[in-house]
Amino acid sequence: MTGDLVIRALRQDEARALFTSLPDPGLLGRALLDPPRDAYLTVAEGGEYRPEWTWVALRGPRVVARAAFWGGPGDAEPVALDWFDFTEPAAGRELLRRSPLRAEYVMILPPAWRERPAVRAAASARAEAAADAGYRPLVERYQYRWTPAAGLPERPGRLEFRPEPDDAAILDLLCRVHASTLDAHARRAAAGGGARRAAEEELAFFRWCPSPREWWRVAHTPDGRPAGLVIPARNRAAPIVAFAGVLPEARGRGYGYDLLAECTHLLAAEGAERIVASTDMGNVPMARAFERAGYPVVEHRFCMSPP
Repeated sequence: MTGDLVIRALRQDEARALFTSLPDPGLLGRALLDPPRDAYLTVAEGGEYRPEWTWVALRGPRVVARAAFWGGPGDAEPVALDWFDFTEPAAGRELLRRSPLRAEYVMILPPAWRERPAVRAAASARAEAAADAGYRPLVERYQYRWTPAAGLPERPGRLEFRPEPDDAAILDLLCRVHASTLDAHARRAAAGGGARRAAEEELAFFRWCPSPREWWRVAHTPDGRPAGLVIPARNRAAPIVAFAGVLPEARGRGYGYDLLAECTHLLAAEGAERIVASTDMGNVPMARAFERAGYPVVEHRFCMSPP
């Protein structure tokens, strides 16, 4: 190592050439997405990244660490750190420490990544550098992808799905779901402000998605009681299962599958050729529901909370 370490944000005129000068073996990260989105492009170039939200550590003219924070077109702050790598671990740590930006670090990994030594080593190095910069492990999640080749899951017909135009009613249902939940993100939010705080964060995400409000559905039992809530949506890249939650008093009947089946049918009717979804690895009932509904695991996501 020679030369002082310089850490700074990129400028538009240099962003792509400088950022992509650091080679990427493609073991983890955006290269695993389908379709692969491993090219760095700024918003001005038709891509997703802003130069002022992209930071590099330079030793002389060489990039030795890089971090790209991401947010949607209307976001005033980044939503995620989804690109972080380095050739010098200490430089990666300093880059995250000295950048003024903070967002959840989401590391994209292949299934069974711990069984692949090269991937495990690369993931461990990034997690350790992020931890040294103050990030803390939150949860590992399964990432799913449904395609028409799997066929539409059978609707059991046990529940009636109705639109609910009243956001206050949706918020109440979310509060009831999150009063007892296995979801790590909801539990973190609830720890700081109760079930209502977790529910408000979910509702804000649903509103953030650029898809029709009319898609949201409340599931009811034959006697008219609400049993759960499912939110078919689109994010900036694909149709998604934004939320599928069963109310505590209705759990133990396998309704999670019913919610997923309904969501898949609705999105397929809207022309979806793939549907993306995720759940925490510890949420065994929901993982089983995804498997039954024809959603294979295509990635893992290792999430770390920012300092």
